[in-house]
Amino acid sequence: MAEAFTIANGLRITLRRSARARRMVLRVPRDGGPVVLTLPAHVALSDGAAFAEAKSAWLMQATQRRPAPSIVRHGAVLPVAGVPLVLTPGAVRAASIEGEALLLPASRPTGPVVQAYLKHRALADLRAACDRHAKALGRPYHAIVLRDTRSRWGSCTSDGRLMFSWRLAMAPPAVLDYVAAHEVAHLLHMDHSPRFWAAVARLMPDYARHRDWLKRHGADLMAWQFREPAGD
Repeated sequence: MAEAFTIANGLRITLRRSARARRMVLRVPRDGGPVVLTLPAHVALSDGAAFAEAKSAWLMQATQRRPAPSIVRHGAVLPVAGVPLVLTPGAVRAASIEGEALLLPASRPTGPVVQAYLKHRALADLRAACDRHAKALGRPYHAIVLRDTRSRWGSCTSDGRLMFSWRLAMAPPAVLDYVAAHEVAHLLHMDHSPRFWAAVARLMPDYARHRDWLKRHGADLMAWQFREPAGD
């Protein structure tokens, strides 16, 4: 069980020790998860608690700004490629879009079916985008990996492995394309230097507005929960 403590305002903080961390870091997950304090290995818990206490006002504001969880269930309106669709049970064997509805097999659990559908769609769309951008830069990638990350939409390793959040399938196509361009540009520059952003601009000249969309609406995508809350 993860170590945790409570600060004076009642907020529960989960503690994570890291041998690589150089400083104390507080993170408020966008998906509604517990606040996490990362501590370097040599820092005492009492120092970490004092640090969190000093940030209590900011922590309360940050947690209150998070969108309320959205549950994936029949009747909910979930975005797919930026288009709001009503999750609707139907006489279908697999999830499919029909008009303004995402039809789902009536006899199967809603959350896992929708999640599998989004993963399949994300992989297809991201592979097409990454192929196009990698060809434009002349830098091939080695693999695409999908995860349900909480702190980033994508990443690129030094050996050319691209990781993406499958929740990008809910975002508008141009936003997904921007994240693909961003990570492919890291095949040239493993940093966020001016040269890196110039490479992103070569791939997508209007990338800034799609990056801004993620800043404004990304928390809403993270707020979707694909399992029914306990007791419901």
